[in-house]
Amino acid sequence: MEGVVSKLPSTFKFINPNFTIRRTTCIKLKRTISYCSSSSSATALVESLSLGHITRPDFPILHQEVNSSPLVYLDNAATSQKPSVVLEKLRDYYESYNSNVHRGIHTLSARATDEYELARKKVANFVNASESSEIVFTKNATEAINLVAYSWGLENLKRGDEVILTVAEHHSALVPWQIVAEKTGAILKHVSLTKEEVPDVEKLKEMLSEKTKLVVTHHVSNTLGSVLPIKDITHWSHAVGAKVLVDACQSVPHMVVDVQSLDADFLVASSHKMCGPTGVGFLYGKREILIGMPPFLGGGEMISDVFLDHSTYAEPPSRFEAGTPAIGEVIGLGAAIDYLSGIGMQKIHDYETELGTYLYGSLRSVPLVRIYGPVPSQNVRRAALCSFNVQNIHATDIAAILDQQYGVAIRSGHHCAQPLHEYLGIHASARASLHFYNTKEDVDAFIAALKGTIDFFSS
Repeated sequence: MEGVVSKLPSTFKFINPNFTIRRTTCIKLKRTISYCSSSSSATALVESLSLGHITRPDFPILHQEVNSSPLVYLDNAATSQKPSVVLEKLRDYYESYNSNVHRGIHTLSARATDEYELARKKVANFVNASESSEIVFTKNATEAINLVAYSWGLENLKRGDEVILTVAEHHSALVPWQIVAEKTGAILKHVSLTKEEVPDVEKLKEMLSEKTKLVVTHHVSNTLGSVLPIKDITHWSHAVGAKVLVDACQSVPHMVVDVQSLDADFLVASSHKMCGPTGVGFLYGKREILIGMPPFLGGGEMISDVFLDHSTYAEPPSRFEAGTPAIGEVIGLGAAIDYLSGIGMQKIHDYETELGTYLYGSLRSVPLVRIYGPVPSQNVRRAALCSFNVQNIHATDIAAILDQQYGVAIRSGHHCAQPLHEYLGIHASARASLHFYNTKEDVDAFIAALKGTIDFFSS
C-alpha cells in the first residue's frame, strides 16, 4: 500500500480504539485507487492500518505537495507537526476568551486562567509529577535549562565543584553551564562515547564523586538516537549527593516519561516537539528544590509584594513565570497532551520503535551510507531517527536535493551538537527523524529519493 488514508467520515475517531464507522467508507490507498466497502469490511481494513496511516488525516500540513512532489516530512526531531485539535484550540482561545491570566476578575480572564492552569495539570499528569506546582512554563526547553543554571546553579555551585555532562549534549545543555562555570569556578567534565557510539554511562559512574554537584544529561540523543538509563544515573548521582537535570526533549514526545520513577531533580521538554505550539516549554523540578531557588527573571506575576526598595516573591511556579506568559500556546500544549494521551504513549513508543528499526535497516542497506549511533536490537534501544553521511557528498547537498527534487524534508548540519560532531570527526550530518504519523511508505519514499540523490551526485 503506497500512500495514506485520504478521508474518512467525520464520525470516525482516529485516536479512539473503540471507534465505529456508521456508513459506507471510501479510503484512498493510492492516488488512482479508491477502496469502498460496507461498515464491517471498512472497519477491518482500518484496524489493519498502521498508527501512522490512522493518524495522518489529523495533520493538515502533511497533505500537500512541496516542489511538485507529495510532502514526506522526516524532520520531527527539529519540530513536530500539529493536529487539527491543537490548531482549533488556539483559534478558540483567540476568538472566544483571549485575556490575560491570574490578575483579572472578569469572565474572559477567569476562563483563560482556568484553561491555562488546567494545562499545567495536564503536563504534570503527563510526566507524573507529584503536583502541578512542580511544572514551570518557559518559552522553550532552552530557557528551562537556563532557569536552572542561573537560579540553582549560581546559587549552589562554587569553585572546584564538578558538573558532569556528555559530549553528546545539545548546545542548550552545554552553553548555560559553560557560562555558570566561568562565573563560579565550577569544573565541567564530559563523558565520552563507547565504541558503539553511545555515551559511556559506566565512565559517568566512575567520574561521580563528592565533588560532583550536578549531572546534566539527555534522555534520548537528537543525533545518535541512543537512549540513556536515567533511573540508574539518578541513583548513582544521588548516592554522592548530586542533582540530575534531564533534557527530555527527544523522549517526552515519544515514550512514557515518569519523573517520579526516574527520580529526576529537574527535567525539561518543549511543546513544539510534542505536537504542541512553538513558544512554550516546561521545567519539572522537585518541589523542595524549587522552593529554595531565587527568581530567574523579575517583573509582574512572580512577586508577592513590591516596595520601592525591595520585593518579596511568590511561591513556585509563579516565582519563575515573570510577565505575561504564552497563554494561547500553553493552552494549545494542553490540547496536544490530550491528543497524545488519547492515542497512548506506550502505543506511540511501540509503533515508533518498529518504524525506527525499519528506517535504520532500510538506510543501512544503501551503499556508501554511514549511520551514527548504536545498532538497534532486542537489548539496545534506539530512537526513531538516523543521523548519517554519504561518502563524498555533503549532508547539506543531500538535504537540498531531497527537498527540491523529491519533496522529502530532513535536517542537515550539526543539529546543535557541534562538539559531538567534532568527536565523531565530522562537521555535519544528515538526519531523518520520525514521529507516529509517519509510515513505512514515508521511509520507502525517503530511501528511493536518497538513492536518486546519490546517483545524481555520482553521475
